[in-house]
Amino acid sequence: MLLGVDVGGTHTDAVVLRGNQVVASAKVDTDSQNLLQSITQVLDLVLREVPPQVISRLNLSTTLTTNALVEDKTENVAVIVSAGPGMDPEMFRVGSHYFPVTGAIDHRGMEVALINDSEIKSVAGYCKRANVRAAAVVGKFSTRNPKHEEHIGRILAPDMDHISLGHRLSGHLNFPRRVATAYYNAAVWRLFNSFANAVEESVLACGITAPINILKADGGTLPLEMARNLPVESILSGPAASVMGVLALCEIAGDAVILDIGGTTTDISLFANGSPIIDENGTSFASQNTLVRAINGCSVGVGGDSVIGVSSDNSGAGLQRGARQNLRITVGPERCGPCMALGGSRPALMDAFNTLTRVGLGNVAASRRGMAELAAAHGIQPEELAAQAVECAVQKIKTAVAELLAEVNSRPVYTIRELLGKRRINPEQAFIIGGPAQVFGDYLAEALGLQVKIPVLFSVANAIGAALARNTAELELFADTQQGRLLIPTLGIERRAPREYSLEDAKADALSAMRRHLSRPGLRENAPVDIIEAYSFNMVGESGLVGRNLRVKCQVRPGLVEEAKICQAAGGSAG
Repeated sequence: MLLGVDVGGTHTDAVVLRGNQVVASAKVDTDSQNLLQSITQVLDLVLREVPPQVISRLNLSTTLTTNALVEDKTENVAVIVSAGPGMDPEMFRVGSHYFPVTGAIDHRGMEVALINDSEIKSVAGYCKRANVRAAAVVGKFSTRNPKHEEHIGRILAPDMDHISLGHRLSGHLNFPRRVATAYYNAAVWRLFNSFANAVEESVLACGITAPINILKADGGTLPLEMARNLPVESILSGPAASVMGVLALCEIAGDAVILDIGGTTTDISLFANGSPIIDENGTSFASQNTLVRAINGCSVGVGGDSVIGVSSDNSGAGLQRGARQNLRITVGPERCGPCMALGGSRPALMDAFNTLTRVGLGNVAASRRGMAELAAAHGIQPEELAAQAVECAVQKIKTAVAELLAEVNSRPVYTIRELLGKRRINPEQAFIIGGPAQVFGDYLAEALGLQVKIPVLFSVANAIGAALARNTAELELFADTQQGRLLIPTLGIERRAPREYSLEDAKADALSAMRRHLSRPGLRENAPVDIIEAYSFNMVGESGLVGRNLRVKCQVRPGLVEEAKICQAAGGSAG
């Protein structure tokens, strides 16, 4: 059986699947200060219904790394960059301990300037005095030749607990993105590994001996042991879980909007031709572009527990809300615990729905009392306040959907299956999951002008998506036939490339290397592998063609294990 756990900002969910059937599920409140406790609680609940020894795989989606980066709760990192000539490394400064150093590898992987060992030792001494124990080392062309990164790493190693080398995170040539990616990876390494240790102990204590995988931002999963060195891959895994959940629960043939409405935020993503759209070159996070491939999407601060605010609008732009004053009604992004219906102290969006008799969640009387007190303080009726709060929330979601569509339609469209090129996305349907999904259905159908569908298992869709996501991986092969050199950085492979080595040879070798990689424990040998990039650059000298520079990138396609679909009763719809 497969076990999926999704640690959201508000709730932690778990499901156990036997084939395409959900045989157990549970939901608990997420303790943001102790995510492990939330995981332990939800595991205890589902394991009351199924014995732990029948679990064959556990997939976990966690907000840990995302929250740490958003809340700036990461550790200090020494960022050592070797840019070489033609580029000012100060343009890519990140973190408070940033060290541009001498030394350069050119675009063909040739060493053109030596590393200054004393300079690196000086950086190591500074880090020791400042108690900086994690580092990111990035060279401009390290994917063509990792010699300098590895040399710097060896000098720093005695004084560091962890070093993220840029060429091991991605074979992509984008130097600025690689700097940010290596920095983030080092910044969350210790936090993630402490969490991983605790998760392993907790899972074993529950009697589960199955492999543990972490959901990645692109919708695939990574074995926990591999994720320990690549924790940056787990950022934005929550939105990825929601997309995989919709894939498992719904039949999507064309373009569509996916809305995952939680307690704090609404995550929005898009499908084209029935397949999720992806940020092929890497997602942007905390104002930095990275090389982390991710499901394309955005988040807006609207959820069931979003606090309702009322204030005077002195700009004249506010709508008339009563005889005495112009008022501005806001919803979110603030969340102060649960809504009043579930024991909270301030009126939130679900309290507005309770007031409009759209839902009977928890203590309806508490919802109405809180809404009535807030409305009376501003001279309006509670029903009017509730209606305006719901309208505000719906409009914020509508605006975010429109902005995401505009952004996606401004550039070539990639899905997890194919490149669609400059194709305009025109959704006809919206699929809604998450706790408050049902109460939003009719409102969003009208606001978006789309047919809205809500799967029966909407409240645990993310955990289902996590459980069924397949393991994925990618690699890049570089070859220079003039030098007679072949390199696959992420696998540590380096060997001779003959003069006659061709692009077709490179494609075959890349696929073969990926297949060998997939034979490792925790990965699936029969997973579909795609070549997503391949080029050959002729190098010409005085006597004509002197060699070729080749690059091939392949990946295990993100998706569901064996394209599984979950059996459920007919899904609800609105509009």
